Amino acid sequence: MPANTAIKVCSRASILMGGSPIQSFDEGTVEADVVDAVYEDVARAALTNSRWRFATNQQQISRLVAAPTGRFDAAYQLPSDLIMLSAVTINDEPIIYDTYGDKVYCDANETEVLVADYIFRADEAYWPPYFTMAVEFQVAAMLSISVARDAQLASLMEQKGEQFLMRARRLDSQQQTTKKLNTSRFISQRRS
Repeated sequence: MPANTAIKVCSRASILMGGSPIQSFDEGTVEADVVDAVYEDVARAALTNSRWRFATNQQQISRLVAAPTGRFDAAYQLPSDLIMLSAVTINDEPIIYDTYGDKVYCDANETEVLVADYIFRADEAYWPPYFTMAVEFQVAAMLSISVARDAQLASLMEQKGEQFLMRARRLDSQQQTTKKLNTSRFISQRRS
């Protein structure tokens, strides 16, 4: 089966809401014009909806020469493919930071290595089926409003999109080691 593409996702979304398949974003149909205008925003919003394992990355970030004007000691350049920052760590310990544009400001000395955990714009070819379906229903909701002008259909597609997102978050959360709950504190409190 060929890999997903933006056009394939949008074409299936158009079919879901009762429209025609889309072959290209610039084919001149109403469906193509709508998805050309909204698709990237819908995809990015869905990607930032959770810390999806397939769209999460870590990268060491580079310290900038110029220090921030105030409040923090250092500025670091964020990765160019970042769409949402999740954490900044030094030796696997989270630190206090703030983002300003494409930079992160924090209190760190020059010898410390900072690592950014972030969400990036994953290509559709790497989207798992559970996430693809959620985005297709979200795009179908947009098409239902703009093309079919059917609020009831749009509401149904939006609900389906939310249901698929909930399932997707549950399935995606299973793709990492389960963290063991430290119960010793509770047990010692109960015994005292």
